[in-house]
Amino acid sequence: MTFSRRNFMVGCSAAIAALAGGRLTNLAFGSPDDEPNQEILLSVFLRGGMDGLNLVAPIEGPDRGYYEEARAQIKVPAADLAIRRLNDLLGLHPGAAAFHELYQAGKLAVIHAAGLTTDTRSHFDAMNFIELGTPGVKATTTGWLTRHLESADNLPAEILMPAMAANSLAPTSLRGSSEAVAMSSPSSFGIAGNWYHDEFQRMALREIYTGNTWLHQYGSLALNAIDIIEGANPGSYTPANGAAYPSGSFGDNLKTVAQMVKLQLGLRVATVDLGGWDTHENQGTGTTGYFATQIGQLAQGLHALYTDLDGAGGSNYTSRLTVVVQSEFGRRLRENGNKGTDHGHGNVMFVLGGNVNGGKVYGTWPGLHSDQLYDRADLAVTTDYRQVLSEILIRRLGNPKLGTVFPGYTGYAPLGILQGIDLDPIYGGGVGPSTNQIFLPQIVR
Repeated sequence: MTFSRRNFMVGCSAAIAALAGGRLTNLAFGSPDDEPNQEILLSVFLRGGMDGLNLVAPIEGPDRGYYEEARAQIKVPAADLAIRRLNDLLGLHPGAAAFHELYQAGKLAVIHAAGLTTDTRSHFDAMNFIELGTPGVKATTTGWLTRHLESADNLPAEILMPAMAANSLAPTSLRGSSEAVAMSSPSSFGIAGNWYHDEFQRMALREIYTGNTWLHQYGSLALNAIDIIEGANPGSYTPANGAAYPSGSFGDNLKTVAQMVKLQLGLRVATVDLGGWDTHENQGTGTTGYFATQIGQLAQGLHALYTDLDGAGGSNYTSRLTVVVQSEFGRRLRENGNKGTDHGHGNVMFVLGGNVNGGKVYGTWPGLHSDQLYDRADLAVTTDYRQVLSEILIRRLGNPKLGTVFPGYTGYAPLGILQGIDLDPIYGGGVGPSTNQIFLPQIVR
């Protein structure tokens, strides 16, 4: 058998030496059973520009009239919205019934008319601005989650896996991270090669990474992580509490996150994407069709995740889980000639978790009269998306260094979405050099 260090390949997209991150001093290797009671953030990005005006739409009043006139073919009937009423004005799309259940339980908060304050209708620019955390600046070299991980003072050295992307590639929000691992599925996380040689490969790798340098220690740490994940037999995972994830990659990726949380590898940040929201044509008739199916997948998936982690195995993971859902922009108020919608501006965000002050719509609703629309065409943005993320950083993740995570952003004031301690925001700092990238032998997907 031909073997070299380059045979150390696992089903991930980034070097497992990322586990070392910026914590190369004071190395400590703890048991996963000793994981401290730290917060977990899951960022769910809806790629394509999700139509927030059909997901959370006006039920009555003047804005209902403007909505119906602008969306004659794709509007959601008022009666269907009223069944899932959020407040006096707004209701949820019937495909989001699972969201309404979480909302009524006080676990889901809705922030409407949120998004970028920078004007762009380019998918790529908008996604970059949001995920880099620097609206209007494309040259930023690190993502906002990367800067959070690098600036947080409460991440212990012994974490096996502080950040993961439940995907084959890490998103821009984790750009430059030396801590993030991209994992398409737990069952693919292992040593590549013929199973017949697996034992010999492991023995050889253990020998290669025997030593006292940080490289040897983190090579051994990577192998330990593989052993823990494989030992859990992820292919036979059964969600707790009867949780039913939707079929497809989105449900599978959420299930991956749940498994990594339960393995207690020290996960602090995770990302999941759901694409397919660029509905320029054949969006559906309001309650049925493509958009309704997409909404159902989103709501059912996050409901399943929350159910799976709620009190599972005697550990109430939801008490330290915060999920934020956002898209790069919304859609125009007026439907187009292809029974779809074009790129817009303001949109809806969701925050889910055990410490969310849910059952409420946050932010200022700007109205749908033409004089109230952005460029007389789109829902206006009245809540900067960074205000929502900053509240998560401060109240749940204990990181007040907003000047580092979101350079140039000032004037933060909590909306009250989350429970937690209001640390004084620190606006100094900025985008500094990322932690040095450290590589073990090549890793492939």
